[in-house]
Amino acid sequence: MEQIHALGRRKAAVARVYLVEGTGKIVINDRTLEDYFAEDALRYIVNQPAAVTKTEGQFDIKVTVVGGGIKGQAEAIRLGIARALCEVDKEAYRSTLKAAGFLTRDAREVERKKPGQPGARRRFQFSKR
Repeated sequence: MEQIHALGRRKAAVARVYLVEGTGKIVINDRTLEDYFAEDALRYIVNQPAAVTKTEGQFDIKVTVVGGGIKGQAEAIRLGIARALCEVDKEAYRSTLKAAGFLTRDAREVERKKPGQPGARRRFQFSKR
């Protein structure tokens, strides 16, 4: 099997995922998964596609992720891994990943701040006098 490349995005984070057959090692920006994501919840998010498709320990995953915060990066990696697994075997993995909601790009972005007000929706306090 050759190297499979997929892209995952979430908020401002962009993750490039490279999948090859191996022992289940995940490397993110030249650091291990445990080193990059200290929180268990974020590691769980990254491992979800492999857990749902029962492919833990079958593929080595190398990830380059830029932008956003750690939660957005973890979810971008999850989408990238799910897309890469789909390219490996569409018939076997696509339906389970789609049912779990891992192939849907979460399009919610931060609304921009408007001029003449303190935030995107917030207005300065109205004063009648």
